[in-house]
Amino acid sequence: MTGELTPSEINDLLSREVTGNLACFDKGVVYMVPISYVFDGECIYGHSKNGLKNEMMRNNPQVCFEVDNLKDLGNWQSVITWGRYEELGEEKEKEAALRLLQLKAAPLRGEDMPAGWPFSEAATTEMKGILFKIRINKITGRFERTA
Repeated sequence: MTGELTPSEINDLLSREVTGNLACFDKGVVYMVPISYVFDGECIYGHSKNGLKNEMMRNNPQVCFEVDNLKDLGNWQSVITWGRYEELGEEKEKEAALRLLQLKAAPLRGEDMPAGWPFSEAATTEMKGILFKIRINKITGRFERTA
């Protein structure tokens, strides 16, 4: 059976997963890259080193973000969001986003990973890279279940 996820199931999947695929478009080029993220119930938050995706999203802030969970080919869930990329500038908002990312990543940190990886404990003013959010304006979710 296939169908649409309920709003609650969409929120659960976005809250549960740790990585998703961010797609952007600029000057005739589509670019998609996996990112680690956190969902606060309204926006997707991420951190990135300055590079191609940030340059593209500054030029065209309309983006698409996809998350999925695949148990097997007959049992999966997928959520697609569309929204607007915004770099975080205010220190208070950057600190809140960084704290959410740190809390989400902490249980997944391997024993051989350096402290603070992938999100440093350093103050946001000392961080390298960009903290950003995707302000969601459309969202869909689908599933397939064999049972």
